[in-house]
Amino acid sequence: MRKVIAAINMTIDGFCDHTAIVPDKEIHEHYTELLREAGVVLYGRITYQLMQYWQSFMENPRGEKSMDDFAAAIDVIPKIVFSHQLQSTGWASASLSHQSISETVSALKKEQGKSILVGSRSLIIQLMQLDMIDELQLCIHPVIAAAGLPLFEDIQRRITLKRFKVKYFTSGALILYFKPESLIHTKATS
Repeated sequence: MRKVIAAINMTIDGFCDHTAIVPDKEIHEHYTELLREAGVVLYGRITYQLMQYWQSFMENPRGEKSMDDFAAAIDVIPKIVFSHQLQSTGWASASLSHQSISETVSALKKEQGKSILVGSRSLIIQLMQLDMIDELQLCIHPVIAAAGLPLFEDIQRRITLKRFKVKYFTSGALILYFKPESLIHTKATS
């Protein structure tokens, strides 16, 4: 069964805001490797449209290896986009889902292959509510944004997580790796 990994960047005060965070070479290298190790990445419309920024790197590489490598990795990985507004993706490696997030993820988990990566705040919230995330990777940047979209604002119940790893970056950012405890107990008893 494929593992569902939710990975997201956030500020130290808990906001998901791409404009508040400036990823450096190490951060780009980390996410490039994460994309290469995954079999598919899931996006909501807003995050997907932000990620389309990287398409231009394929036509006009910037000459900064970490950014160009990230662009190449995001270009080739299959992307599934959840949107009621988009009619097409405009990216050869992306497709629109015509099913709910739970139906899509359930079907993907049954397939053989690499991990399922979730990269949108809205999808992470929905999948946490459904107990469908196997691993949560929070990349916390040493920035206080003071405003924005809080990652966990719509969570309707208590979810206990168990940290199993930390990765440190020279910029001061760090990634906290968690597993939901409900999944740990379920797997331990089965």
